[in-house]
Amino acid sequence: MPVGDSHLAFAEAAGRDGIELDTRADFDWLTELGHLTLEDFAAEPTATADPEALHTAAEALGEMYGVLGGDPSVLESCRANLFIPVDLVHQPTGTIIEIDEAHHFTSFRLKTLDRYPASAEVGFDLEAYRELCREKASEYDKFARGQAAKGFGFGGVQRERAYRDALRDLGAPAMGLPPVVRFVALDGDGAAAYARHRESLVELLGVTR
Repeated sequence: MPVGDSHLAFAEAAGRDGIELDTRADFDWLTELGHLTLEDFAAEPTATADPEALHTAAEALGEMYGVLGGDPSVLESCRANLFIPVDLVHQPTGTIIEIDEAHHFTSFRLKTLDRYPASAEVGFDLEAYRELCREKASEYDKFARGQAAKGFGFGGVQRERAYRDALRDLGAPAMGLPPVVRFVALDGDGAAAYARHRESLVELLGVTR
């Protein structure tokens, strides 16, 4: 499969086990405006959202955006109706599942992980992710370096990816959803990643097979 499509193979493998994972889902808090949308929800929270957690998440993400070299004026011009995709969603529990290939492990991602609030709820091992970032950064910081990313300029794709990964991680629990679950697929083989993590996925989702 092309780079970035490991989640499709993961979903197919899970489906053969009777675990249905949607490969398309939009969340009204996960938009091109990034942490600015979280600030809006903090001001006018939904019934399940935690305003204090949203404030904390937005503040941390704002710092990350600056550290990664994002342009605030560009962010402010983004669209609230352009939703950022997620890899997979388990609809019965509302759990977002991300399948991270090697290009997710960069020095930029490490910068965001190091700025997660102490109260952050995540469905993966933060320190293991930091270690993988340290290991892979020299190779994958350069991934897609010829491509521009809105708000991050030319060669900013990896910085945008790091920011958006953090946005998913911090935004979901603050909006009342379960922590984002992340599984590693360094080789891009989603089916193999599912086989490795089948039991932990079943336990996390509370499903029976």
